[in-house]
Amino acid sequence: MSIGVLAAAGLYVLLNAQAHGDASALAPEDYPPPPATYDRAYAKQRAVDLSALGKQMFLDPSLSASGKQSCATCHSPAHDYGPPNDLAVQLGGADMTHHGRRAVPSLKYLQTVPAFIEHYVPGEDEGDDSTDQGPTGGLTWDGRSPTGRDQARIPLLDPDEMANTDPAAVVAKVKAAPYADTVRKLYGGHIFDDPAKAFAAITEALEDFEHTPAEFFPFTSKFDAFVLGKAKLTPQETHGMMLFSSADKGNCSSCHTFSGPKTLPVFNDFGLIALGVPRNPDIPANADPAYYDMGLCGPQRKDLSDHPEYCGLFRSPSLRNVATRTVFFHNGAFHSLRQVIEFYVQRDTNPEKWYPKKPDGTIDKFDDLPVRYRENVNMDPPFGGKPGDKPALDEAEIDDLIAFLQTLTDGYKPEDDTAGR
Repeated sequence: MSIGVLAAAGLYVLLNAQAHGDASALAPEDYPPPPATYDRAYAKQRAVDLSALGKQMFLDPSLSASGKQSCATCHSPAHDYGPPNDLAVQLGGADMTHHGRRAVPSLKYLQTVPAFIEHYVPGEDEGDDSTDQGPTGGLTWDGRSPTGRDQARIPLLDPDEMANTDPAAVVAKVKAAPYADTVRKLYGGHIFDDPAKAFAAITEALEDFEHTPAEFFPFTSKFDAFVLGKAKLTPQETHGMMLFSSADKGNCSSCHTFSGPKTLPVFNDFGLIALGVPRNPDIPANADPAYYDMGLCGPQRKDLSDHPEYCGLFRSPSLRNVATRTVFFHNGAFHSLRQVIEFYVQRDTNPEKWYPKKPDGTIDKFDDLPVRYRENVNMDPPFGGKPGDKPALDEAEIDDLIAFLQTLTDGYKPEDDTAGR
C-alpha cells in the first residue's frame, strides 16, 4: 500500500508524529472525512491526487524567495533527480547568488533508507548479530532527516537555497498558487488557517511525490533486466560485476550492498563513512581555512558535535544511475566516474595525485579534515597500502568496473542493446 493510501486514513502522519514528536504534524481529523465504509477506489484516487499535487509543488519556482528556483532546479528530473550540471554546489538564495556548501545528491532510490540510528546491528538473517555497524541511515549527506517531509523542509527554508524566511512564507506562496484548491480538496477547506499544519501538508505532498515508483524507483536498468532473465551481461560487464564484489579488488559491495542474483538491490548499506575526499576549492566556504564540513559531527548537523569519532563521516549513496552523474561525493570534488574509482584505488598508493603539498614538501593527506580527526578515515580495501604499492585495480579493470556500473542506469531497452546480445 502506498504512503498516499495510508495518508487517506491519516495513519502514516499520525504514526510519524508519534515517532518524532512533531506537534504540527497532521492528525486524522485534519483530513476531509473518507467515505463511511472503506473505499479502495477513493483511497487510490487520493494517493494519485496527492502525488500529482506534490509534483506540481516540486516543479514550482514560485515557492522560492527568488521566484526562480524549484526543487527540480537542483534535483532535475532529466538528470535522475540529481544536479543538472557539474557544479560542485548549486546557486540559490533570495537573489540566486548564494553558493551551497554541499553537492546535490540524487533523490532516486531513497524509499528504503531507514531513519538514522547510531548503532545498527543486523538481524540474524543478515549477518552477525553481535556486530555493531555504527551510524546508519537518515536522509541528506549527514543523515539528519528521518523522513522525506523532514528533508523537504531544508531547501525550502535554507537561506542559501529556496530561502523562505519561515514556513508561513511557503504557505502563503502555496495559497496563492493555481493548485491551492487542490490542497483544500485533499486537506480540508480550512487548511490554510493554520500555517503549521498547512506547511506539514505541503511537505507531506512533496514526500508523497518522491515515493512515486515510476519516477523515483523504477528498477528499469540493464542490471534489473539481467536479474529478471531478460538480458545478458557482456563479458566485460560480467567481469566488472566480479570486481565490484571481490574483497581484494573493488570491494564496492562492502558499502554498496549487492546481494547477488535474484534480487533488485539499491546498492547501498545506508552506512556513514569517512573517505578522506580531498578539499574542494570550488566551494566558496572552503576559502576560509578554518571551515570544515565534517558531516555527522557538524556544522550543519548539531546533535552529534560531541562525538569526535563521527567527524568526517557522510552517508553512502545508492550507486543506481551513478554513471549519469557529473559531480561526486559530498563536496563535489570529482567530476567523472573514472576519477572516483581511481581515487578509491590510488588514494593511499599515490597520495600525491590527490592531495596538496605542505610547506615542508610532504603530502597533506586527508586535507579536508582537521588533523585530529584524520584517524577516522576508512582504510578498508580498496584503500590501504603505502605509496608506491600497486593499486587494487589497473586501468583495464577500471574499464570493466565502469562497464558494470553503467548497467545500473535506468531506462534500459533490450532492443537497443547490441552489445548484450
